[in-house]
Amino acid sequence: MLIGKKHEEYTRRRLEAEGGSGAEDMMEEKKQFLCGVVEGFYGRPWSMDQRKVLFQWMQRWGLNTYLYGPKDDLKHRLLWREVYSPEEEGQLRTLIKEAQSRGLKFVYALSPGQDIVFSSSCDLTLLKRKLRQVSDLGCQAFAILFDDIDHSMCQADSEAFSSFAHAQVTVTNEMYRFLGEPPVFLFCPTEYCGSLCSPSVSKSPYLQTVGEDLLPNITVIWTGSKVISRKLSVDCLAEVETVLQRPPIIWDNLHANDYDSRRLFLGPFKGREPQLKSHLRGLLLNPNCEFEANYIPLHTLGSWNRAEKEERKDEECEYCPDRALSAALQDWMEELNQPLQAGRQSARAEQRSSAPTSRCKTPDRSDCSSTFRGTSTVAKLPVFPLNSSSPPSSPTKVKGEGEGREVEKKRPNQPCQPNHPAPGSRPGAPTGAGRGQKAQGWGQCGAKGLLSESQVRLLVGLHYLPHEHGPSAQKLLQDLSWLKSNCHVVSANSKKALPQKVDEWRGRASRFLSLCEDIAQLHCSVVGGANRAVLYDLYPYVWDLRNTALVAKAFICWLEGRILSDSSTLGSWRNCFHWCGKTTGADLLGVESEPWVFKGGVSGEVQMLLPIGSSSELFTHPPPLFPTSRLYNIRPYHNKDKVDLYRMVRQLHLRTQGGQESTTAHPDVVGDRCVGPCLALCPEYSFILEDELGVCGCVLGILDVRSFAKRCQASWLPAMRDKYPSKGGNTHSNTQDLIQLMEEDQGEYPDSLIYHFPSQLRLDALPELVDISVSRTLLTALLTALKANGKDRVFGVCPLFM
Repeated sequence: MLIGKKHEEYTRRRLEAEGGSGAEDMMEEKKQFLCGVVEGFYGRPWSMDQRKVLFQWMQRWGLNTYLYGPKDDLKHRLLWREVYSPEEEGQLRTLIKEAQSRGLKFVYALSPGQDIVFSSSCDLTLLKRKLRQVSDLGCQAFAILFDDIDHSMCQADSEAFSSFAHAQVTVTNEMYRFLGEPPVFLFCPTEYCGSLCSPSVSKSPYLQTVGEDLLPNITVIWTGSKVISRKLSVDCLAEVETVLQRPPIIWDNLHANDYDSRRLFLGPFKGREPQLKSHLRGLLLNPNCEFEANYIPLHTLGSWNRAEKEERKDEECEYCPDRALSAALQDWMEELNQPLQAGRQSARAEQRSSAPTSRCKTPDRSDCSSTFRGTSTVAKLPVFPLNSSSPPSSPTKVKGEGEGREVEKKRPNQPCQPNHPAPGSRPGAPTGAGRGQKAQGWGQCGAKGLLSESQVRLLVGLHYLPHEHGPSAQKLLQDLSWLKSNCHVVSANSKKALPQKVDEWRGRASRFLSLCEDIAQLHCSVVGGANRAVLYDLYPYVWDLRNTALVAKAFICWLEGRILSDSSTLGSWRNCFHWCGKTTGADLLGVESEPWVFKGGVSGEVQMLLPIGSSSELFTHPPPLFPTSRLYNIRPYHNKDKVDLYRMVRQLHLRTQGGQESTTAHPDVVGDRCVGPCLALCPEYSFILEDELGVCGCVLGILDVRSFAKRCQASWLPAMRDKYPSKGGNTHSNTQDLIQLMEEDQGEYPDSLIYHFPSQLRLDALPELVDISVSRTLLTALLTALKANGKDRVFGVCPLFM
C-alpha cells in the first residue's frame, strides 16, 4: 500500500541521515509486531509483584510488549504534572529492568488530556519534565493518551489551534521529537473506535487531521468498531489504516470488565483472525481488573500471536480458540492447585503474586485514590487483605463465622436418629430431624484441595466473554427459560397435561437442578482450593452466581404443583410471566450494542428470567469479608419440616426468655402462633433454609391476606382453642397469653395497607446465620413465587424473636 511505503520511506531516510550502526536494528524494531498487555483499566492498579508475574507469563507465552497506563494511578492521569518520588522512581526503574530482562518492551503511558492547556508553555514544560524523568529511568517507549476526555477546548487553545485534533497532534509531535523520536511512540486519539467517530470513520475531520498531521512513525491506538469489539475485520481495519495513513495498534478491551462489577471474562482470545496482523502495528489486550483471572486470556493471546510464525501451514498451526482454550486450561490447572497465599507468597523465589481490581477504555468513571504502587482505592467489591496469610475457610473457625459455627454444633434441635452422624464425623453431613438423607443440592466442602478440570471448565463457561456465553451458561439459561415457559404442564390444578410432557418437564428440571448444584459445589471448591491468590480474585463472582443459582433452583423446585393455572382468579402463569425477560443479554446486545448495556452477565440474565428480575437490589449484595464454603440449600417447605420449624422458633423464643422454659406444658404453642397458620393454610408459599446442620431459617408467605384472615377465623383459631382448652386455670398462664396473642395476630389490617400490599411475608433465621445475604436470597425466593402467581406488592411482619 502507498501508505505503508510512505511510512517506511520516512523511516529509512531519517535513519540514513542519522547514520550509526544501530540503524538496521532500529528498522527491525519498528517492524516488530507488538503483542502483549496494556494495564489501562479504571480501578486499583496491579501490584509490583503481580506485574513481575505478568512478565514471566508473557515471556513464557511469546508476548513482547507491556504498556503501563492504569487510569487510577494518580500520577498517570489526575496528577500527571507531578514527578515520581525517589521511592516511586526506584520501583519504576526496577519494573522497567524486569521487563527488559525478559525481552519485553516497556511502554510508559501518560494521560494529560483531562486538564492540559495545549497552548500553555508551562504545561508543555511539565509534560516534558515527566517524560524525561521516566526516560532517565531506562524507558525507551512511550504513549500519550487522550481517551475518555471532553472534546471542548479552553479559549486560549481555541485561539492557538484550528481544532481539537490539531492541538493534540501538535503537542504529541513535540513530545515525540523531544524524546528523540523513539522507535515505539503511541498516540491514543479521543475518537478511538468507530462508534465514537463523527460522522463516520472515513469522514471524521478529527481522524483526517490525525492522519495528515501526526508524524508518520507515531502509531495510533484503535479499539475497533466499538469500545469493546465483538470482532475485528480486515475491511474495517483497512478503512482506519487509510484515514490514519498508517496501520494502527489495537487496544483490545475484549476481556476488560471494569464496567460491570458482576462480570468476569475467562474465555479464550476470540474474534480476531491472525491474518489481521498485516493491517496492524500490534495488539495489546486490556484484560480483567482481577489479575488472577487473566491466565487463560493471556495464554490464548500468546497462542494467537504464534499461530502464523510456525513454518508448517497445516490445520494444526492455525489458531483455533477452542483448541487454545483447552491448552490453556491444562496449564491453568497446575497454577490453580499451587499452594499460594493471598499475596502470592510462596516458598519459591520465582513465584507470582496476587489480587487487585481495575478498569478499561470505557466511559470515564470518577477517579479513585491510588498510587504507582497500587496500594489504595475504593474497590468495586470488597478488597481482601493481601499482605497477610489468607483467612481460613470453613469449617475452620474464623472471626464472626467461627463463633456462630461453634454454637451451631451444639444446636439442640436434632433428635438422635439411627443414621445421625456421630460426633466428629465429616463436616458437611446433613443432620437433624427428617435429614437422614443428603439434602438436595449439597456436596462435600472439605478443606484445601484440588479443583477438577470439569469444575474449571464450568467456571470458564459461566464467565466466558462479553458477547458470548460458554456452554454451561447457555445450558443454564436455555433450561431455565424452557422450564418457566412450560411450567403450566405441572401447575397446581392442571388436568390436561400429557404424561410424557410432565415427564419431559421433570427431566429437564432435574438436569437444571443438577447444574445449580454443580455451581454451589464450584463455589465450595474455589473457597477450599489451595491457591488463595486465585480465590480472592474469583470469590466475589462465584459467590454472586451461587446466590443467584440458589434462587433459581428454589424457584424451579417450587414451580411443580404450586404455580396457579389459568382457571385461578388470583393469577396464572400466562398473565404473570410477561414480567420476565424473554431474551438473553446476548440477544439484547446484538452486534451494535456495547456489553455494558446489559448488566450482570449470567447472574443478571438468570435474574431477568425470574419474575422479579427487575429488582436488582435483591440480587446484588457484597460477599462477606472472609470467604466461606459453608453450604446452604433453599427449597420449598415439605410437611416433614414442621417439627424442625417448630423447634427452631421455640429455640428463638427460649433465647428471648433467657433460656427459661415457659411453655413446658404445651411446647408447640410458640410454633402454632408464629408459623402454624401459614404452614397449615398456605404451605405452598413457605421456603426452608438449611445448612449442613439442619434447618436454620424460613420465610413464610401469604398470597392474599384478606382471604387468609377469613380462613384463619373459620378453621385455624377454632382448632387452636380445641388444642389448648382452658381447664379451670390449670393451663399455664403464659400459654393462655400466647393463645390470646394468636387471636390478636389474626386481627384485621387497615384497608389502605391491604389495598396497596395484598400479600404478606415473615422471615425467621437463627442468630448464628451471620451471612445476611443468604437471608436476602431466601426472601428473594419467596418474592419470586408470589409474583409468579400475580402478586408483586407485599408487606412483612417483624419476627417475634431476634
